[in-house]
Order: sequence, then C-alpha cells, then structure tokens
Amino acid sequence: MFDTQMRAIYASGMTPAIRYLQKQKIPFRIHRYVVDGAGTSYGSDAAKALNIPPSEIFKTLVVSLKDNRFAVAIIPVSEKLCLKSMAKAVGAKAANMADGAIVERMTGYVLGGVSPLGQKKRLITRIAMSAKDKSTIYISGGKRGLEIEISPTALQECLSAKFENITA
Repeated sequence: MFDTQMRAIYASGMTPAIRYLQKQKIPFRIHRYVVDGAGTSYGSDAAKALNIPPSEIFKTLVVSLKDNRFAVAIIPVSEKLCLKSMAKAVGAKAANMADGAIVERMTGYVLGGVSPLGQKKRLITRIAMSAKDKSTIYISGGKRGLEIEISPTALQECLSAKFENITA
C-alpha cells in the first residue's frame, strides 16, 4: 500500500509528522515504546507502555461526513467520540467513522499510527475541549510505538483546529 519512500521514512523513525514540526519550529518531545504485536487498542497500549494516564494520550480519528468530506477528531484514549457532536462541530448533518483503508490512503499513515500532523491532505480538525487546559498532550508520531508530546495550543494553531466538545 505504501511506496518505497514512505517505508524508508517509517523505518528511520523520521515521520512526516516529525518533519512538519521541525520545519515549523514547533517545540515537541518524542517518546518511543515497544509495540505489543497483539494489541489493537493502540492508545491504551501507549499509555501503559509510557506509564502515562490515558487522559493524556490523544487518539486521532478520521470521520466521514454526510457531504462527502472528511474530518479529524483528536480525543483522549479514555473517552469516546460523539459522532453527532463532531458533525455539528464541523457544520455537517452527520458523521460516521471512516473506513480504515480510506484513512490510510488519505492520511499516509497506518491505523494505530495515524498522526494529525503531516497528513497527505489537510483535513478539518477538532480537538476535544479536555485538551485545552493541559500543559502538554501526547499524540501519535506517525507510526506505532512513537508518541509526540506537544502543547495543545501549539497543536491547535499549527492545524488551524478548534477546541470543541466532541466526546460522549
């Protein structure tokens, strides 16, 4: 699915998300951990491996909107996305979770390693309101086993995102 150049980037650990932050001169820290091959709850696995509360680790979810657009929701792994609230936050009639294959093609990342940064196509992005008052949050660095620690305000600004009540 991914071309040879993308495979080389992922193997080196230098992901599009990290390159984007470096290019924009946005402060961040990288945290690596060993991925449990059997795991499917990637955010919870990251929290456990890094010994960080799940409320500090944020997952990147892509939703399909009724009007054929897509959007990104960034929410704590300890919470669930409210699709109705997400649709309202982006001005759509309805939202559904996007198909995994479409997410990978659209973002350039594999599931479990989807970063809101450095995606192939910039999507409308909303960040859970709970991130707003934290000094830092952790988001995917663009591959499994790689988390980026970043200020939520810096993340919001570089993505032109909005903080919204989008969790259930």
